[in-house]
Amino acid sequence: MQSWIESLMGGPPSAPVALLFMLGAAAVVLIFIAVLVMFLAWLERKVAGHIQSRLGPMVVGGWHGWAQSIADGVKLFLKEDVIPGSADRLLFRLAPYVVFASSFTAFVVLPWGRGLVVADLNIGIFFVLAITSFVVVGALMAGWASNNKWSLFGAMRGVAQIVSYEIPAALSVIAVVMWVGSLNMSDIVRSQAGWFWNWHVLRGFPFFTIGAVIYYISALAETNRVPFDLLEAESELVAGYHTEYSGIRFAMFYLAEYANMFLVSSIAVVAFFGGWHVGIPFLEFIPGPIVFVVKGLLLVFVMLWLRWTLPRLRVDQLMAMCWKYMIPIAFVNLIGIGLVMLLTGRA
Repeated sequence: MQSWIESLMGGPPSAPVALLFMLGAAAVVLIFIAVLVMFLAWLERKVAGHIQSRLGPMVVGGWHGWAQSIADGVKLFLKEDVIPGSADRLLFRLAPYVVFASSFTAFVVLPWGRGLVVADLNIGIFFVLAITSFVVVGALMAGWASNNKWSLFGAMRGVAQIVSYEIPAALSVIAVVMWVGSLNMSDIVRSQAGWFWNWHVLRGFPFFTIGAVIYYISALAETNRVPFDLLEAESELVAGYHTEYSGIRFAMFYLAEYANMFLVSSIAVVAFFGGWHVGIPFLEFIPGPIVFVVKGLLLVFVMLWLRWTLPRLRVDQLMAMCWKYMIPIAFVNLIGIGLVMLLTGRA
């Protein structure tokens, strides 16, 4: 972002100008997230409908009920904001903002295209892994502050689940960082330029392929998607950690969930699927942001597909899958990539 501003201004901008550009970029990202969430909420209903041989929304807004999400958003914003009498009012109010702010902040380091990144940090991957961990803090705050046993059960499950699955996800991303030699997300994308077989998911076969699968499964768990939706298991916990929330505060959790789905998919695109690169050199004229967003949406579509395909895991199965299988495989995979680097002189 800084280099883009300098090229536009013809030199280093003053502090107020740089701050103005940053605020404008943050506003653009916020608008993008809002529109994205409305689209994904509509898409999930349509995917669910077609998988179950029905239509989904068809009335509101005309063509395939495209405005249904807008109507739902207006309804949520107009609903009464109820706080239970026995709740911890400060933590209850703060929790949804912690969850949403964590998701929103991580978007500023995503490289949407060549030079199109709000904050091109040299520790971009580390920043994303660190800031998104606050989601579990917000979920625990919501469950505890609600003074509801179902909310607390959901929050406790969430702490165990998200903290556990962050380990194999981080190990898979660390393998890419080792190979590229940089934590900067733009550097990781640039290392995959050229043909699609330069993408990490194909270049380091089978190690990076295994790493991509492990990361994606872990991402499903971190975003509470089926078969890992134990935080919000409707058949067991009413609505999980946000059972007592309504109105705008419930909408914040809703926004954060869908934003997180695209965020973890975007990290997979950056680390394994070429980022803004098309993968076919003579098609590189396609704008990078379009390529990046389409790739991210394809991975989100797989998440929606899996929701209506797989059954929910039990808590013991979920934890066993992580600690008995995914973490050991991720460590072996990391060692394998290290050996390949040593044998090929990349170390």
